[in-house]
Amino acid sequence: MAEPALAVLEFASIAIGTRAGDALIKRAGIATFRAGTIHPGRFLIVISGGVGEVEESFHEGIRIGGNCVLDQVFLPDAHAEVQSAVAGKRTAPSAETLGIIESETVAAIVHAADRAVKSADITIREIRLADGLGGKGILHLDGELSDVQAAIAAGLEAIAPRGIEHQGVVIPAVHAMLTRELSESTRFNR
Repeated sequence: MAEPALAVLEFASIAIGTRAGDALIKRAGIATFRAGTIHPGRFLIVISGGVGEVEESFHEGIRIGGNCVLDQVFLPDAHAEVQSAVAGKRTAPSAETLGIIESETVAAIVHAADRAVKSADITIREIRLADGLGGKGILHLDGELSDVQAAIAAGLEAIAPRGIEHQGVVIPAVHAMLTRELSESTRFNR
């Protein structure tokens, strides 16, 4: 069962990120904790659990991280598909329209994915977090053309206030060869 809250913290310093991770675990009883280094020399923390606990821990991580916090997001009611995709679940293609959002940070892509899936009838295929992407985040989703267009627009709107690099594309009637290739993996060397 997915927990109701999800938070992501990205740090410019591995040392400070590790210290913040320890502090936020000690602050409140979170259900899940994932942390580690990501490219290019950053530290990433993903936590989930009850809303109050995650929010309290999230704010402790920001306090300890200070100016080393590159980006962050707290989702008190994260969509179940976002929770699953952040945990590494991939979904097979189910429609002819592919939507992709790419962001400079992981926190921004998680926020975009949550906004996208809540705004239209789409399915999240995959969320990739940083490694093998130079620290970027990428979201693949599919659905009917109008739904994918609405979802991509909503996701990009979630990222825009951050002032970071991001791109979004909609590919209607995606070719079967590309669909097969991306179904196996979005990594070139798999």
